[in-house]
Order: sequence, then C-alpha cells, then structure tokens
Amino acid sequence: MTEETKLPVLLIVEDDEGLQRQLKWAYDGYCVVAAGDRAQAIDALRLHEPAVVTLDLGLPPDPDGVDEGFATLQEILRLKPDTKVIVATGHGARESALKAISLGAYDFYKKPVDIDDLGLIVARAFHLHEIERENRRLEGDGGSAVLGAMISCAPEMMKVAKTIERVAGADVSVMLLGASGTGKELLARAVHEKSGRKGEFIAINCAAIPENLLEAELFGYERGAFTGAVKSNVGKIELAEGGTLFLDEVGDIPLALQVKLLRFLQERVIERIGGRQPIAVNTRVVCATHQDLEGMIAKGLFREDLYYRLAEIVVKIPSLAERPGDSVLLARHFVNRFSRELNPKVQGLTADALAAVDAHAWPGNVRELENRIKRAVIMADGRSIGAEDLDLPGAAVDEQELINLRTAREVADRKAIRQAMSRTDNNISGAAKLLGISRPTLYDLLKQYRLQA
Repeated sequence: MTEETKLPVLLIVEDDEGLQRQLKWAYDGYCVVAAGDRAQAIDALRLHEPAVVTLDLGLPPDPDGVDEGFATLQEILRLKPDTKVIVATGHGARESALKAISLGAYDFYKKPVDIDDLGLIVARAFHLHEIERENRRLEGDGGSAVLGAMISCAPEMMKVAKTIERVAGADVSVMLLGASGTGKELLARAVHEKSGRKGEFIAINCAAIPENLLEAELFGYERGAFTGAVKSNVGKIELAEGGTLFLDEVGDIPLALQVKLLRFLQERVIERIGGRQPIAVNTRVVCATHQDLEGMIAKGLFREDLYYRLAEIVVKIPSLAERPGDSVLLARHFVNRFSRELNPKVQGLTADALAAVDAHAWPGNVRELENRIKRAVIMADGRSIGAEDLDLPGAAVDEQELINLRTAREVADRKAIRQAMSRTDNNISGAAKLLGISRPTLYDLLKQYRLQA
C-alpha cells in the first residue's frame, strides 16, 4: 500500500490510455496505478507492491503479439510471487490464456472488457490475496494454530475452538463426534492443555485393543490376577490421575466393560483386576467416536446411562469438506513441514495443484490430505508439487472448462460470500469489507445467488 492511501493497490498494465481511464473510473474502491509497458509496470510494482495486477498481453513494442506480455507476467511473478495477475486475452486466444495460467497467472478476462465481470474477478483476487497473506502471517507466528495444534481458517472450526475453550476449565466429560481423520485427538489434547490440569494426557484407542485385554489396559491388574500377571500393573485411568484420559473410538467398548466404566464415572473410584481395594482417582475423561451412539443405544449395543455420563458436553467436528479454505491451508502447511523433513528442494504447490486440492472431497479428511502431501513431497522431482504429483481423482481439468469459468466463479463466489457472512455474523458491511467489495455489490450478489441472510 502507498503512503497516501490505505486502499488496496491495483496495477493496470494497459497501453490503451482510453481503457486505462475507463478502468480507473470503474475501480473507485482501490488505489489504481496505471502502466503502459513492461518497464513502467516493473517500476510501479517495485514502488507500490500491488496485490493484484491486470495485464494486457499485447504490450509495446509488440502490441499485436503476446511475447512482451508473457515476459512481463514472468518478471512480475519473479519479483513478487504472491501477486494475483489477471491477464487480458482477445477473441479466440485460448492458447494464450492457458499458457498464462500455466505460467502462474491467477485468472484471465476477454476483450472487449465487461467491467462488471472483471470487477468480480478483481474483487475475488484481492480477497484470496488477503487470505493467503493472513495465512502466511499466522504460519510465521506458529503455524495458523487456532487451538493447540489445530490449523484452520474456517468459521465452522472457529466455533468448535470457542466451544473447547469454554468447556476446558469445567470439570465435565466431553464427547467429540466426527469422521475419522478430522483431528479428534488434537482437540482432546487441546481440552487437556486448556484445562490447567497438572497430570498427564493419556490416550487409548478402544478399537485397537482386543476385548479381553481392554479391561486390563484401562483398570490395571494385580499380580497373579490371571495367567501371565507376574507383577502388578497400573491402568490408563490411574496413569491419568490429575490429568485427562482420552478414550478414542469409545463406541467399540464391549457392553460388559461399559458397566465398569460407568461405575468409575459415577463414583470416581476403580478396582484393578484381581484387586479388592478401591482406588480413588481424579481423572477427567474425554472421548471420541465416528459411530452413531444413539443408534447403537436403540439396538442395545451401547448403554444409555454411560452415554449421558460421557456426553455431558458434545462437540461435533465438521469434515474437511465442510471447512471452506482449510484443505488449501493445510496442504501448504504440510508441504512446508514435510519439505523441511524429507525433501528440502520442494518449495510449494502449483496453481493447478491448489485447484485440485480445493476441488477434492477428501473422504479421509485431514489424515488423507496429510498422507497424500507427504507422498507427493517425497516423490517430487521439481521445486513445486503439481496436480499430477497428488494423483487426485479428477485432478486433470478439461481445457474447455478452463475457458468457460462462469460456473466455477459462481461456486467460488458462493463459498467466499458464505464464509464472509459467517465470519461477520451476517453483517453486510463487515462482510463486504472482508470481501473487498461495496455494500451494493454484495447485496446484488446475495440476490443473484439467493443467499440472503
């Protein structure tokens, strides 16, 4: 931003002075800087550091060609890689548009210019640039962590984080409900860390331990309690004294053991297997499952009284597909992390890789994303991970779809508007400011997409 204004800076690289004036007039919400050739564009880039650039590929001394425009695009991205460059193409210039995107351009528009369409592209580019800038700042401050080690920019996860922070200090049992791979253990650790408890955080996966051993793991046993018990052993509940016990996949606890667990939750005492002496314990329980416990209760597979002891507070964790923007944010985080550990030459993800990550449904949630990025970093040959390195279903995009972006833009606009409205509690002024557009423009978009609050 310039010293003279707090408005976001938009650089227009266009040799047609009449079109320059038209575009300047249209963008009253930005500080608009114009350049007529490559040298002027680079000077303006160094001086003003614009977040968004609109670039006509036909620049002097080659106004009828595209070589000078491509050279300008490459130099802009070399000097300021985070710049969102939107290139202008003439009729039938599909190859130029595709080449510009492959070189790193954010988007393109066709001449003659439709001011309204271009305005939407520019506004979205500013919004994306701001999100990426904030993500980089947060990563520099410690990894975009909203709660403990949980990384997110989605309002859905912000609500989860607020709930965790509110209940962490209360002495109540917490049940985390969510699909596999959504980060339930990370949130359980956050409950423990925010609780102020001095004891340890002890985790046990109830589905990973055979039924005949689970009781001994939880409650411990005395010497001679069964064949092979050559010495006494402290169970996980005792180990978590003064701390937190995390029961993952609690729906897999057998019915017979559910009775003993219920007694512990009611009386706060346990008895080791083979023991006769009650042992008082001050252990908080946090549990998690991806199963439908209420359905299991109806079928007689889970005790209703135990459910209500465990579910004093229930926190539902959204899937990655329900957290707009998080897949790209997490993908960048994992690339940074794994490149340091496994392949230092990898610097980031290409535009097509980011698009593929954003479009994928991620049925395995964060765990699937983490594993796929890890594999791609290990196998990558170049400095950037491309869509083909991720091997995602449907990652390859048809060239005709790249030209016809109206549907894709509508999807992106809807997502951005919903996210902005959620973050600002449906405040129109706040959402418009967050999106980088005017209130009337946001009203029009809400009406157009039938998203009225």
